[in-house]
Amino acid sequence: MPTTRLTGVIAAIPTPVTDAGEPDLGRFLHHAAWALDNGCDALNVLGTTGEANSFSAAQRKSVMTAAAERLDRARMMVGTGAPDLATTIELTRFAHARGFAAALILPPYYYKGVADDGLFAWFERVVEATADAPIPIYLYNFPQMTGLRFSPVLCARLRKTFPERIIGAKDSSGDLAYAAEIARIDGFDVFPSSETALAKADADGYAGCISATVSVTAPLVAKLWANRADADLLKAAGDARAAISSVPLIPAVKRMVARLHGDAAFERLLPPHLPLTTAQKEALAGVDLDAITTA
Repeated sequence: MPTTRLTGVIAAIPTPVTDAGEPDLGRFLHHAAWALDNGCDALNVLGTTGEANSFSAAQRKSVMTAAAERLDRARMMVGTGAPDLATTIELTRFAHARGFAAALILPPYYYKGVADDGLFAWFERVVEATADAPIPIYLYNFPQMTGLRFSPVLCARLRKTFPERIIGAKDSSGDLAYAAEIARIDGFDVFPSSETALAKADADGYAGCISATVSVTAPLVAKLWANRADADLLKAAGDARAAISSVPLIPAVKRMVARLHGDAAFERLLPPHLPLTTAQKEALAGVDLDAITTA
């Protein structure tokens, strides 16, 4: 397991795709390297922004393999969650074998209304089945997508029971009161999904942020992380995030990455996501790319 834990500015990066719907590994590596070289302390690979749950296990493994071979594995958290135990365990073991710093795992999101005891039992099985592949695990709290929430009591229970494995959470709920509450769990590193939360990182105990928009705004947000009391930087980062997320987020991020690299192929999406409309593209055209990428 890594000797240091992930902290700071982490981009939830998109996964470019080919016309045939396969991961476009060359473009993926190109943008990932840009993000690591331009302010990101680490990357979240194959998360929601990376359309992980639209790929097969084999496709996800191809992305993991490319990232592990060409990028700094110590600076990467990879999404390994799936609705079934077998695939989650398989991908989590694969992530360990490839040397990733951590696995980010969703709850089993098909069944709703599941009790905390059921979620605990599910993660207990994951931990037990990967005991000889002990990659650190972050819980992925995204109730808007999964219909499930990691209660603070469950987070604390998992942390206490598996202190060497369950080390934190990415919270995409947008509820900073909740994020601050679970951040008070001893040894539990919490990453809200918005860079605007960095202004409260010291007061609320956040380890950093994991954000989709940081895929483009990394240089600006890195400055904010280093100067968390700077109101001007906070406003600039918040304004950029608000503008990009004013249209559907995944195609918006891909559109902005395409602009960044001058390569329209970065905009390709997997169904059910749809390309941005002309009006939505015009809304993004007002985002000053130079201002957010050369901060």
